[in-house]
Amino acid sequence: MVRDVTLRKARRPWGAATVWCLVLAVLFFATYNATNWFTAQRASVGVMAFDWERHIPFLPWTIVPYWSIDLLYGVSLFICTTRYELTRHALRLLCAQLICIAGFLLFPLRFSFDRPATDGFFGLMFDTLAGFDRPFNQAPSLHICLLVILWYHYARHVRSTAGKLVLHGWFALIGISVLTTYQHHFVDLVAGVWAGLLCLFIVGEDVPAGDARGVPNAGRRWRATHGHVEPGRRRLARIYAVGSAFCLLPAFSGYLPAWLAWPVAWAGAALMLVAAIYAWGEGAHFGVKQGRRPWWLRALLAPYLLGARVNVWWWTMGLPAHVPITEGISLGRMPLNARELEQGRFDSVLNVSAELSCPASNIGHDAHPMLDLLPPRADQLEVGADKLEALRRRGTVLVCCALGFSRSAAVIAAWLVRYRHVPAADAVRSVQGRRPQVVLSAEVIARLQQVSVIQA
Repeated sequence: MVRDVTLRKARRPWGAATVWCLVLAVLFFATYNATNWFTAQRASVGVMAFDWERHIPFLPWTIVPYWSIDLLYGVSLFICTTRYELTRHALRLLCAQLICIAGFLLFPLRFSFDRPATDGFFGLMFDTLAGFDRPFNQAPSLHICLLVILWYHYARHVRSTAGKLVLHGWFALIGISVLTTYQHHFVDLVAGVWAGLLCLFIVGEDVPAGDARGVPNAGRRWRATHGHVEPGRRRLARIYAVGSAFCLLPAFSGYLPAWLAWPVAWAGAALMLVAAIYAWGEGAHFGVKQGRRPWWLRALLAPYLLGARVNVWWWTMGLPAHVPITEGISLGRMPLNARELEQGRFDSVLNVSAELSCPASNIGHDAHPMLDLLPPRADQLEVGADKLEALRRRGTVLVCCALGFSRSAAVIAAWLVRYRHVPAADAVRSVQGRRPQVVLSAEVIARLQQVSVIQA
């Protein structure tokens, strides 16, 4: 009986994969053909291409890797080992379809180069493609958007070095083929990459069911409502949304040169994601896990992360990187590099910043991401204090956030309350006495008073 149960749990979700495959296929052909037809009826459809793209060679044989994404798309659903993985992957593919179709309708573009005549087998493939893929609806490239999602998905299932080399080589060839088959302009490729990364962001990674104390972990679940969310979160979300608009509007106005419009649009898109996190997410949506952030999330948020680093330098220049507080616990800003972190001779570091990740080093890391400029909740302070206590038992600990003025100070104060039974006001004064720049509001002190005490 136990063996039968184990086999049932290990069985791949073939049936669900088949259903998803049929649903996504119908949706793909219905929406893609409809938007192609709709755009073809428009009186004027713009073109966005660089002069240097005319020097890109037309390589008929690259239609094979271009077409191969259709096979990879279908197979990708059947290599999922669990229903949960299948659902996440299918939702990403669905998200890609919705985002790209929206882009086609809002900002229609067309391909402007004449494709040379092609004979033989490759010519047949081009003719078949032309039967349903008209030269409209270019940006963001759905082909590239799906490529990003599939590349990420397959890379998680290929283990051997040789397999990874073949995988990355073939997927890179698919990416190049959208240019060498004269299917897309370069701007479509870049927009497609960004759209694919956005899908990975929206449909996030797996999360544990709960923390060590059995408390459900909703850190990566998006909120559907603002009903019970503090007003400060709404205000910050609006500020970041306005900042995004101030970047995106001039970027798409057509008045900025291309070399400037690209980074401005990138910054606006990054701020839009930050606004979404403050509106519906939690600190975990910034993706810092075990001291590091996924490469694709670093790419999406790069302009914002750069601004956050500059902000750290601006506010903390001339101040000590960290100061000792009590019993092997130090408080500081985010270390600038591994050398600075290792010079502090810490045994471990607890990063409570959501937006910044610690530099890679040989020092043990733990993360408890909390959003900046928001007073931590009592339960967040308790979890932070518990993580700090666990690290402290192994040796000296650096607790850091962006500036070392608020979130990290609140966690140390919570540790004093929870494990040393210090009154909240006294704990705050103790931390501020060591680092005068610490700012903990009356609301934070009130929440420190709600922190439960661990009896010895």
